[in-house]
Amino acid sequence: MSEPGRQITGGARDEGGWWLLPDRLFDGTRWRNGPALHIEAGRITAIIPQGAIPSTQTVVRTALLACPGFVDLQVNGGGGVMFNNDPSPEALAIIGEAHRRLGTTAWLPTFITDTADRLDIAVDAVIATMGRHGVAGMHIEGPHINVARKGTHSAELIRPFDARTMASARRLREAGVPTMLTLAPECVPDGVIAELRSMGIVVSAGHTAATGCETEAALDAGVNCFTHLHNAMTPMTSRDPGVVGGALDSNAWCGMIVDGFHVSDATARISLRARKRPDRTFIVSDAMATVGGPDSFVLYGETIRVDGGRLVNRSGSLAGAHVDMARSVARLVQAIGLPLERALAMATSIPADAMGLGHGIGRLEVGGKADLLLLEHDLSVARVFGDGQAL
Repeated sequence: MSEPGRQITGGARDEGGWWLLPDRLFDGTRWRNGPALHIEAGRITAIIPQGAIPSTQTVVRTALLACPGFVDLQVNGGGGVMFNNDPSPEALAIIGEAHRRLGTTAWLPTFITDTADRLDIAVDAVIATMGRHGVAGMHIEGPHINVARKGTHSAELIRPFDARTMASARRLREAGVPTMLTLAPECVPDGVIAELRSMGIVVSAGHTAATGCETEAALDAGVNCFTHLHNAMTPMTSRDPGVVGGALDSNAWCGMIVDGFHVSDATARISLRARKRPDRTFIVSDAMATVGGPDSFVLYGETIRVDGGRLVNRSGSLAGAHVDMARSVARLVQAIGLPLERALAMATSIPADAMGLGHGIGRLEVGGKADLLLLEHDLSVARVFGDGQAL
């Protein structure tokens, strides 16, 4: 039997598969104590009590916590690469590997506000890469957003909704790619949200100056998600719930960045308590090229750098996030005070459900992919399994 931390040999390459025996397992929705997972050809083929396993196959025993690989619905870059700067399959491979080392095994490449021609190239890259390097869909964030809430997006590239974006969205869906599109609902014509939803697009309100009434109308029209809750949206006030209040009081999905900079820990705690549907709030990294890469990069011709853990532009404003999902889960538990199982669900099964990613993503279940993590007691990633082998 292998000891915790010992390099696994053979493993998934053993004929007939191998057994993983973690001390505890979170399967995406609940704890399982004393489980044994049989893994063969990159799939989970059985989950049974440890005492019932046969003695003829390779066994890896560990005192560490096992959980599904993280699911991140907002990844702009990693490993020194920004998807907007290099919208290619090769870039997606580099970004995917950088995040996989940090525990994210399924993710949505996120392409922010840019030209229609560049978006077409990015869509081609995602379609070509879908299902490899962890690519599980695509997130188009902009360019149909409110310039008053643009954040780090280029004001010059923000434009009214057009047929080009609709065609890109349709092409993704026809290729079977789960797709999220972030827009400002007050900036798109009537009927656009409903048409996008009819294609199965997750329509997310973000970078928006909508009022509470406009937010309610957008929800009625089909908006079913909110992008990075609190950031780049109208706050709740005494007389108008704004986008934040509308999101908290809705049945929609909500993403949140929990790096301690984009949303304060106190605001995160209040928001999580206030949600009408707590089971529909997930975390995202909003990661940029510095995650798993150097401490600066260029976006829209401007250098963005890490400063005290924050990613800032030359004016000192936040410009994306320098955080990964493992550190975000740890912050949910250690600083915000959530139970571990809720924090893990917000990084695994909940985002997977938000996008309808299907069997075995964000969950450990028989027949699903064996994309799983072993976590240390401080919730750092000790080992990543998947793709038919142990890393």
